[in-house]
Amino acid sequence: MSRLQRLRNKLTTRDLPCDVWLIMAAIALAGLGWVMVSSASIGLLEDTYHYSRQHGIFLVLAILACVFMLCVPLEVWRQNAALILLATIFLLVLVLIIGQEINGSKRWIALPGPLPSLQVSEFAKIGLIFYMAAFMSRFTYDLRRRAFSMWRPLAVLAVPAGLLFLAPDFGGMVVFTVCVIGMLMMSGASLFLLVGSGALLGSGAVMMVVIEPYRLARWTSFLDPWADQFATGYQLTQALIAFGRGHVTGTGLGNSVQKLHYLPEAHTDFIFAVIAEELGMIGAIMVVLLFTLFIARAMWVGRKAELAGHLFGAYVSYGIGFVVAAQAFINMAVSSGLLPTKGLTLPLMSYGGSSLLVTGVMVGLLLRTDAETRHRPRRASTPYKSRYEPRLS
Repeated sequence: MSRLQRLRNKLTTRDLPCDVWLIMAAIALAGLGWVMVSSASIGLLEDTYHYSRQHGIFLVLAILACVFMLCVPLEVWRQNAALILLATIFLLVLVLIIGQEINGSKRWIALPGPLPSLQVSEFAKIGLIFYMAAFMSRFTYDLRRRAFSMWRPLAVLAVPAGLLFLAPDFGGMVVFTVCVIGMLMMSGASLFLLVGSGALLGSGAVMMVVIEPYRLARWTSFLDPWADQFATGYQLTQALIAFGRGHVTGTGLGNSVQKLHYLPEAHTDFIFAVIAEELGMIGAIMVVLLFTLFIARAMWVGRKAELAGHLFGAYVSYGIGFVVAAQAFINMAVSSGLLPTKGLTLPLMSYGGSSLLVTGVMVGLLLRTDAETRHRPRRASTPYKSRYEPRLS
């Protein structure tokens, strides 16, 4: 037996009851996120540990949501996928009417009493993933054999994406689009049409940047943030200063200067910059590797489910993998100056009840898919056929 084969046998989770690598990655990201939120939020309020306590409560709720999703069969979500999507679309419409407007965008619905605000777009991700997974698991044959059948899920995508455009939530639109295009790619849809659709959507994104002055200002400040470092380029320049101060090993946990009212949203949108400052390049690379492990295991769970014939679970896992990958990449790229500023949280790490709760739901769905797949025999037929494929007489 080769050395590579022996290493693979040691790392495999085939004989284990669950995917321990997925669980370890999620726990490591969530634990590190709690520590960094506690550090980044010091001094923001008179109550020093307010955000730390709130984040701890959100983590407990996310764990409970994960356990709940782990206990519910995926068939329940498949049968109610259309209803769940309609409910999330209703919430997206509702937030445009009664939502709180913060920084020029309506994304939150205020709940009564001490309850935190609800960010509707986070829950819409789950509804979209469920519907697309149900559609693709049912019409896998059509998607792979009839090229233009892919326009049906793209037409459904246009509804929540259009509502996010009205919010406006440009970052959410990008995440939704990446999710659906990625799921279509994994379902075997026409690559030529996918590339064409991507080019068309990209052209539309450019037009949206050009017609809105604030988006154009963000783009020009992204290209040269130091040209207007106290106005449109302020967030990015402060984030870059945090990266510069971190060097290789960082300034030490709790020793960030940028979080002291210099870097806006240090505990949410720009928490990766605080990580880079306090933990240095080593800490930043560690976070990237943990996200890489999490996303790789999500895609692997999806691949095993597909091979076992569990197509709905497979596409749910693929959708979750693409959502987490898109959101994590955009957040870290914005913090490091690779993309224009967008208001997206870092999954499992940034402060935010809605984001943590939905990510906990996603982890539970991945674990449920993995558990159901381990109790299924490996499918003998070819991967592209589904139980809905018409039989030849």
